[in-house]
Order: sequence, then structure tokens, then C-alpha cells
Amino acid sequence: MELTQILSLEKWVELENELFERFQLQGSVFNKDGVRITSSKNWTNSICPVIKSIDEGQSFICASAHMNMSTQAMKTRKPVIGECDAGMVKIVVPVFVNDEYLGVVGGCGLLEEGSELDEFAIHKITCLDPEKIKQLCADIPTISMEGIKQACAFLEEQLAAEGVA
Repeated sequence: MELTQILSLEKWVELENELFERFQLQGSVFNKDGVRITSSKNWTNSICPVIKSIDEGQSFICASAHMNMSTQAMKTRKPVIGECDAGMVKIVVPVFVNDEYLGVVGGCGLLEEGSELDEFAIHKITCLDPEKIKQLCADIPTISMEGIKQACAFLEEQLAAEGVA
């Protein structure tokens, strides 16, 4: 079974956009192979599109965190809250139909209140100029842990409304 057998591609995009509108998280839906099924972009900040445009940034900041967290979500069947390797919040909520794992829905791109961005890691991985990184990171919004938990609950509720866990 595929994610698009549960919801149309357009409905997954609507869910991504609603996550962004409610919580300012960059919403995304990934299949069980870790491939994003939509192409919508709802950037929360200025640094993420730059990181993702650099192969090493995409691989070592975004994808590595995603694969680790989605594997954990698949094994526990529970949402996972963590950070990407740049220090920004990342959430993934697993999608199961009965016992079949289909992928995850989640979001990223905010800084948890009280946390710090790892500008040094961004520089070492992407080779971007430290001053440029500082400028691009100036607009990263923050979110409380309560807000993060509410975002996870929202995604779980939306999935439950479609009859999936």
C-alpha cells in the first residue's frame, strides 16, 4: 500500500500547508523509503533552502536526521521529536495502516525555545561563509516544547481522522 492510496497527493500537500499555517513548521510527507512524495515548499526560514541546495547539507544535515528519526518512529509506532544536525526542531509521525508502515508525516525548520543553532556544523558541512550563515539564520522562529507537542498531536489527529495510525 502507498500513502497516495490513503490520501491524494493534493490532500497530503494540504496537510503540509496546514502544519505550516498553524505551527510554522516546514511540512513534509515521506514514503517508507524516505522519499518525499510532494514538492510543495513552505520555508520557515532563510537557511533551510540554502542548506538543502547543497548536496552535503541535504545529505548530512537533513537526510541523516530524517532517516534516523523515521526509523525510530517506525520501530516505536510513535511520533519522534528531535533535531536536525543544524540544531533545528524536527518531528516525524509514523503512518501505519494496520501493521503496514507506509512512511512519515512531519515538519522542521524552527528552533526550540532555549536551544541554539549549530552554525559551526552548518559551516563545516556546507562550507558556507560563517557571516552568510549568521545572516541567513537571523530569521529562524522559535517554538516551545508545548507547541512542538501540539504539532505532533495535530498530525496524529489528522491521520486518525483518515483511519490510519
